[in-house]
Amino acid sequence: MTQGGASRPIKVAVIGGGCAAITAAFELTQPEHAGRFTVTVYQLGWRLGGKGASGRGPAGRIEEHGLHIWLGFYENAFALVRAAYAEAGRDPETCPIATWRDAFFPDSHVGVADRFGGGQWGAWLALFPPAPGLPGDPIGPNSPFTLANYVARAVALLRALLFSARSRDKNGARPEAAGGVDLLVERASRLLGAGALTAAAGVSEALAVLTGALRALPVFPEALLVRLVDSLASAVRGELGRLVDLDPNLRRKWDVIDLVLAFLVGVARFRLMSDPRGLSAIDHFDCREFLRLNGASERALQSGFVRALYDLALAYEDGDPEKPGIAAGQGLRGALRMFFTYRGGFFWKMRAGMGDCVFAPLYEVLKRRGVRFEFFHRLDNLKLAERLAPGERPYIAGLEFDVQAEVAGGGQYQPLVDIKGLPSWPAQPDFAQLAGGARLQAQDSRFESHWDQRAVARKTLRVTQDFDFVVLGVGVGAIPFVAREIVARDPRWQAMVAHVKTVATQAFQIWLDRDAAALGWSDPSVTLAGFAKPFDTWADMTHLTTLEAWASAPKSIAYFCNVLADGEAAPEYEATMRAAVRDNAIAFLKRDLHELWPQAAGPGAFRFDWLIDPQAREGEARFASQFWTANVNPSDRYVLMLPGSLVHRISPLDNTYDNLTLAGDWTDCGYNAGCVEAAVMSGRLAAHALSGLPRLEAIVGYDHP
Repeated sequence: MTQGGASRPIKVAVIGGGCAAITAAFELTQPEHAGRFTVTVYQLGWRLGGKGASGRGPAGRIEEHGLHIWLGFYENAFALVRAAYAEAGRDPETCPIATWRDAFFPDSHVGVADRFGGGQWGAWLALFPPAPGLPGDPIGPNSPFTLANYVARAVALLRALLFSARSRDKNGARPEAAGGVDLLVERASRLLGAGALTAAAGVSEALAVLTGALRALPVFPEALLVRLVDSLASAVRGELGRLVDLDPNLRRKWDVIDLVLAFLVGVARFRLMSDPRGLSAIDHFDCREFLRLNGASERALQSGFVRALYDLALAYEDGDPEKPGIAAGQGLRGALRMFFTYRGGFFWKMRAGMGDCVFAPLYEVLKRRGVRFEFFHRLDNLKLAERLAPGERPYIAGLEFDVQAEVAGGGQYQPLVDIKGLPSWPAQPDFAQLAGGARLQAQDSRFESHWDQRAVARKTLRVTQDFDFVVLGVGVGAIPFVAREIVARDPRWQAMVAHVKTVATQAFQIWLDRDAAALGWSDPSVTLAGFAKPFDTWADMTHLTTLEAWASAPKSIAYFCNVLADGEAAPEYEATMRAAVRDNAIAFLKRDLHELWPQAAGPGAFRFDWLIDPQAREGEARFASQFWTANVNPSDRYVLMLPGSLVHRISPLDNTYDNLTLAGDWTDCGYNAGCVEAAVMSGRLAAHALSGLPRLEAIVGYDHP
């Protein structure tokens, strides 16, 4: 990209306040740039966070966009947060969250809901032991984010599961695949030619040979590997399939074995180990479709394990539970990273809201570095240059904003509030800081609403005069509205808008005066997916009570979330969809929750009197005191990774437009999923596009050409 003159700092306009945009601002103002860039962040409304925004409501309670739990493989995201806390230098004597370890704690109790005999729901719970290291620690010379490592770990898991699912041979030995490639080839050929795989000992030896063969790739013959994996899968399915019919307790273990076998068969059949695209080569398949093609049973494909993966990815086109869809390569990549590369804990929960734990310290650090924040700025249009010089690439000539509100006296808006010593984002703007704030409040100004187009002024920024580069960090759902000129003329952007789809989401939170045991949940605090629609994912978030500001703290807090089907367009669309979420939540509490909390509910009923309501309403009316949200704004919608869609994503490294780069979890960023890690990777790539830093090899898990 063409850069501004060397005699002055390069002016960068960052549009948006989500993870990707703020990451780009953080990277561009790193000390190694020595002030080369000046950054201004333009954000609609009064807070940062994007889909990770949170706010403090009544009693200082934490109100989230949805359920925000980080995974132990979020290496780039944790590195960002750890660096921010180290630089922020908060005083632990005065601030309850002074370090990243204060902000995050590992939580490795994972639950999967499934139906048992008789059709009743139950939960399968697992404790994932802490893994060595911490997310964000330096990665060693051997990256774990490779297909070879994933396959080796999958084989090791398969061996462990098989040995625990059936009795061993007489002496319990686990043969190792010693020797060179020639010996491995001889062993594989003997196993395949003599029918040895029909015996348990043959299966055991074949697993050892497979382990050695994978280590020997690409020297080991690929055709022989395909035959070995196919025969091994057939033998295991024949042997253990019969045992599962006799012993229902083996069902869950067998489902995992079945899925791992299908993955290994697919890697071999589709020659993924030798394909430079790796798992991306199968992104035109749906994840279930790919596993089915490679022998997975329908029972395993419909198991709670697979449903939970779709649920956690909110992977339902149009918000329709009958239209699940995950690109196979990315879906498997996500599952493999989740299970095989986490460090510290499988899940990491935050001790306060994501806005408080992540975006408040980032805001503090960026302000200290000199970043300017222009809140209440809604981008209306990226203005393309009308005339280009010969050989000149298209570029952004202007940025057209609606100014939603102005700060009284012309100063800078101060967005944070103090809750129990913790800098936090309020759930509502501070109208007292705004010019005409009382009038704006009386008008019920909805600054974060796409449908509230009111503005007090217009502002146009001009290239070279006000900015040199633009980092466009809005959600992909907003692209047709803010980049109309580019979409109208650029077929690649048209394809991206058409194929990189989003889905609306819904969430609700409840605060109760009973603890988990009184609700009927006797197991540890858990994060659970795969449950009944319309709220298939639940997390116990009771730990948040210590940093909320209740006069009498709740005994438990629960978060629920899922996708939301779009409704009919109407003048009061937001209000209509919000009412739909409320109705969905109440129906869910009455109809489904007794399956998890038998003491709090019964079929057709729920103990609404256990909800904390300062107004002490009666019965179902108490739900009005809780928090729920319909995430239907274009930038709030969750980006999907549908089969065949990932090729239409545009990379932050794309230089079609001379002074524009993209940032968001919807870009082609090397981990193409809707999550914090993808957003941070994209923000780092956007910074690299403008500055050359961070180096591409420093972006953990980025393996694109």
